[in-house]
Amino acid sequence: MKKIICTALAAVLMGSVFAATTIKLGYSTGENDPRGVASKLFKEEVEKNSKGSIKIEIYPSAKLGSDTALIEGVMNGTVDMTVSSAGNFAVYATNVGVSALPFLFTDFNKAWKFMDSDIIAGVNKELEASNIVVLAHYDNGFRCVTTTRKAVNKVADMKGLHIRTPSNQIVMETMTALGAKPEPLAFAELPAALKAGKFDSQENPIPVIYNNKLYEVQKFLAITNHSYDAMPLVIRKDLWSKLSASEQKIVKDAALKAQKLNRDIVKKQTESLVADLKKAGMTVTSPNLNEFSKATKSVLDDFSAVYGKSLMTKVQNFTK
Repeated sequence: MKKIICTALAAVLMGSVFAATTIKLGYSTGENDPRGVASKLFKEEVEKNSKGSIKIEIYPSAKLGSDTALIEGVMNGTVDMTVSSAGNFAVYATNVGVSALPFLFTDFNKAWKFMDSDIIAGVNKELEASNIVVLAHYDNGFRCVTTTRKAVNKVADMKGLHIRTPSNQIVMETMTALGAKPEPLAFAELPAALKAGKFDSQENPIPVIYNNKLYEVQKFLAITNHSYDAMPLVIRKDLWSKLSASEQKIVKDAALKAQKLNRDIVKKQTESLVADLKKAGMTVTSPNLNEFSKATKSVLDDFSAVYGKSLMTKVQNFTK
């Protein structure tokens, strides 16, 4: 009897010593979105390489809240990890939003090189004061405009459009400079709002438009590529600090592997899904982006003052 009791006690003690660390990762889009596919790989890699000592629980489709709620959840400790647009983090560390400036990049490779640079590593450090550590940068693609009633071929076609945007100040001011009337709304509420006719328009990257079936409630797509949408994959700093050096390496390596998968998917889908959107009934236009870029120069000037000469000089030199 004593032996049985001792064995049971030992099992309980061993269980407490080797209890797995559970990490909750939430995001706002569906699990078939590129960030969802990449996050699944992240989970698999972490659990495999930690031999189960770290468990990742994934909550897609805003099950833990909107993008804003998820970021604030990481800050206050109610959410462990999230992945969201860089501009959404800029509310808490202004400089993090610099990659969303209008027409900063012309292709994915240039954008990725910038996001992997020391410039971005430096601005990401500013988030640590808000209990946020950036592990990697997923990709959401280049943001484009969709409309309900009319095609967008030129800047004049944007005038007066009631357009849904995220709570991203750069995107909102870019839309205002183009003549539209932006209003932020949580992504999870967007399809229903479009179906109810609450907006004339919305803007998102092509993979998001396709994977979330926004073509069902929007008739026209204009490939404006007005803002590159980087998405930091983050973890709360207080949790990160509790992980051992080996555990941190496992999580970081998994994040970078997921980053590569995500970027590959987004680039491939951006290039291939336009044809599928046409098949789904969308009319696709390719406006003159020089005209759009000139129309948004005031946004670049305004935010250059916000970011300061030092950072903007680095950005401009890097993106030449």
